[in-house]
Amino acid sequence: MRRIGIDVGGTNTDAVLIEQGKVVRAVKAPTSEDVTSGILDSLQRLGATGLLKSGRIDGVMIGTTHFINAVVQRRHLTKVAALRLGMPASASLPPFCDWPEDLAQLVRGGVWMVEGGHEYDGRLFMPLDEAAVVRAAQEMRSAGLKSVAISSIFSPLDPSHEKRAAELVAGIVPEASITCSSDLGRIGLLERENAGLLNAALADLARDAITAFEQAIGDSGIAAPLFITQNDGTVAEAGQARRLPVYSFASGATNSMRGAAYLSGLSDAMVIDVGGTTTDVGQLRNGFPREANSVVKVGGVRTLFRMPDLLSIGLGGGSHVVLDPLAVGPLSVGYRLLKDGIAFGGSQLTTTDVAVASGVLDLGDRGKVAHLDGESCRKVFAEAARMVEEAIDRMKTEAGDVPLIAVGGGAFLIPDRVPGVSRVIHVEHGDCANAVGAAIAQVSGECDQIFKDMTRLDAIDAARTIANDRAVAAGADRKTLATIDSEDMPLAYLPGNSVRVRVRVVGDVAAG
Repeated sequence: MRRIGIDVGGTNTDAVLIEQGKVVRAVKAPTSEDVTSGILDSLQRLGATGLLKSGRIDGVMIGTTHFINAVVQRRHLTKVAALRLGMPASASLPPFCDWPEDLAQLVRGGVWMVEGGHEYDGRLFMPLDEAAVVRAAQEMRSAGLKSVAISSIFSPLDPSHEKRAAELVAGIVPEASITCSSDLGRIGLLERENAGLLNAALADLARDAITAFEQAIGDSGIAAPLFITQNDGTVAEAGQARRLPVYSFASGATNSMRGAAYLSGLSDAMVIDVGGTTTDVGQLRNGFPREANSVVKVGGVRTLFRMPDLLSIGLGGGSHVVLDPLAVGPLSVGYRLLKDGIAFGGSQLTTTDVAVASGVLDLGDRGKVAHLDGESCRKVFAEAARMVEEAIDRMKTEAGDVPLIAVGGGAFLIPDRVPGVSRVIHVEHGDCANAVGAAIAQVSGECDQIFKDMTRLDAIDAARTIANDRAVAAGADRKTLATIDSEDMPLAYLPGNSVRVRVRVVGDVAAG
């Protein structure tokens, strides 16, 4: 198996070639403003080694910040038609009601609420008002809206109303890109609907970005399928990612954690990933990032994604440094490090300049930072260590000491001894652990539903079957699927021996 893993960070775009489970070559290229040029540059640098000509490439796995940046920066978003099936209930909390107003104004193209939906036990709440859906679609067409998000009450239990509404809308607006909230799973109307609205707002960007990725791969002379990394440390084939781009929001940090597990051989540990702009701290459990159990806000919008439980702080290899009074971060020169850093001829003092002056790094021109005295450098490293210690303490879930895997291009900021840590582990190729995590990623599927009139074991089996089917649809080899997370909760207040089951499975990428 030969794969290329690429991860786009705020400062660098890393690419690795993995063959038979080993990292054969790793390269770095500065992240470009349009992101795609940086990907092409990294592929060309990898190709220049001559290694790509020696055999077939089985897949290119890309982790990108395109989609979450679009939401956070309020750029490249599409106007969305929001169609909710649930009247007469839920009228007091319409779509976009809990969004930041600046983002809602950019995305809200129109809101339509009609009768439909199901009860929490799968019973029909109201018949779907198909005539109202058709009228809504006609108004969408008149308004020129081509991106539609459809949500229905308890649609993860029964998605039939959403699917039927999508058929009706497609019949009126055939060119529309339609997101059904049931495809994004998880119970909770507003959060699931928000995920659908965000997904629909990214429809045009996802199409253009993934097409550009495919073009970059083709221009590099590589004939291999494209996969996009997901929030939970897995990948989805390009078509699936084009349809559901929101699943790639937090893939960068997740890739680093998966890469850290792979490179260290540890499946349970703390991981600190120090990039050029930020430091992410998380915890590995069974080789995958610990998931956030609470509502996750993306760009100020409440969602219920499979997101890693991470703490991010403004510390990185490009962080601005002020010596008097001492301050490190949160501002960073980011991908401009090689232009703006003092060691490279620029005027902005960064943590990398301090590391060069201390002899920790051999980069740029050490003579340009010779004015930095040893005491000042020690104070900067001490402040970075204090920030790291505080972040790790906030993310630990046990009182005892735990191992810490330090990865990322800025890992030189992590001291060898940290309170609460049994040992600090630096791994080979740790500076490109994110790309390694992308390259070795598997495919996942998840089910989160309420089942009734079934025994507990039958409900778990039913959920596992649904999760397996979703993983296969995302590009997994069914024969390799394994359950990595399963939980069930009896719901005593519901009729019919009801139980809520959540199952997540992963498997290897199916051979093309």
